[in-house]
Amino acid sequence: MAALTPISRTPVSFYLPVTAAAGAFAGLLVGTSQGAPWAGVLYGAGLMALISLILTRVLPSEKAGRWTLVALFLIGGYAMAGFPGAVVGGLFGWFFGWFTFWLYEGRYRARLAPYLTPFQVLWHFSFRVICGAIFVFLITPILVVMPLSFNAENFFTFTPEMLRFDPAGYSLKHYRDFLTNSVWQDALRNSVMIAPAATFLSVSFGTLAAIGLSQPHVPFRRAIMAMLISPMIVPLIISAAGMYFFYSRIGLQGTYLGVVLAHAALGIPFVIITVTATLVGFDRSLTRAAANMGANPVTTFFRVQMPLIMPGVISGALFAFITSFDEVVVVLFVGSAGQKTLPWQMFTGLREQISPTILAVATILVAISIVLLTVVELLRRRSERLRGMSPG
Repeated sequence: MAALTPISRTPVSFYLPVTAAAGAFAGLLVGTSQGAPWAGVLYGAGLMALISLILTRVLPSEKAGRWTLVALFLIGGYAMAGFPGAVVGGLFGWFFGWFTFWLYEGRYRARLAPYLTPFQVLWHFSFRVICGAIFVFLITPILVVMPLSFNAENFFTFTPEMLRFDPAGYSLKHYRDFLTNSVWQDALRNSVMIAPAATFLSVSFGTLAAIGLSQPHVPFRRAIMAMLISPMIVPLIISAAGMYFFYSRIGLQGTYLGVVLAHAALGIPFVIITVTATLVGFDRSLTRAAANMGANPVTTFFRVQMPLIMPGVISGALFAFITSFDEVVVVLFVGSAGQKTLPWQMFTGLREQISPTILAVATILVAISIVLLTVVELLRRRSERLRGMSPG
């Protein structure tokens, strides 16, 4: 059996500038925290270039080099910012130790086609770095809010005790305030009442609309579809203003029914889109077979069609529920003080009285959204498996 050909090591002229660029980015972060971003860029680039050269040319093995770098960065981080700095420094040391040898040993090409040009390899990894940077940019505000919700003080910033990981700097007081404060509990009760009702209406009307519009003989299907999904396209403030003037004329302004109907109108497009996507792989010969065996349309719908499109229906219901539970603009227009929902109370807390309880509520809402979106992803995968099993 022929031995595997080892991956050739890359020249210094390649991996040295790349590691220096990565060090410059890390130096920018560290320098910004110290008030000297450009000095951090220069020091980071020079230091990382020197370290990568020593790791690959002086130290005897990769394992020794990586652990040495972790130890040095731990010490340096502790000297700059104490225990939190040591944690960040250790993570930086682990990453740069792995990254340097990943480039030096040529392991970055292990999973790539051998015929790719250097420019194609560069774009392959640059594209992933860009996507990762966008993801970090989007997720960072959420990651900042979560630890702040455990702040022992009534501040919206990290206290020195929190930065030192001192247990005295952390507390559940804001969560206790949310669970015991009557104002927050009334808002939560309204949200729990309105969101399920709006979700039920969205699923009922959206599913029927999707099934009807999937029939090829329905006239003006595209125009009707565009009208039904328009709440997703029209700016929310315009929809809210239109609902306000319309509800004022028919007596629904400031009522629970008005808020439920408004949220249902916002959730119907999500149900239509998800159910329509599920119906793409639906085998219509099953409904014809059920009709030939004597089943009426209602029985066919509940016994044959609904079980197969259920993943799309549940996905649409979850999206509709999230839309209703998190919505604040429309309820400000069509609701009254009696229908104050949780997002409305959070908005009021930001404008009138800065309450750190908002951070605890935001963390809870983020956790709920993550759970629901995880369920949506699992249902999407199940729906794909069902479509793959369909004879059509």
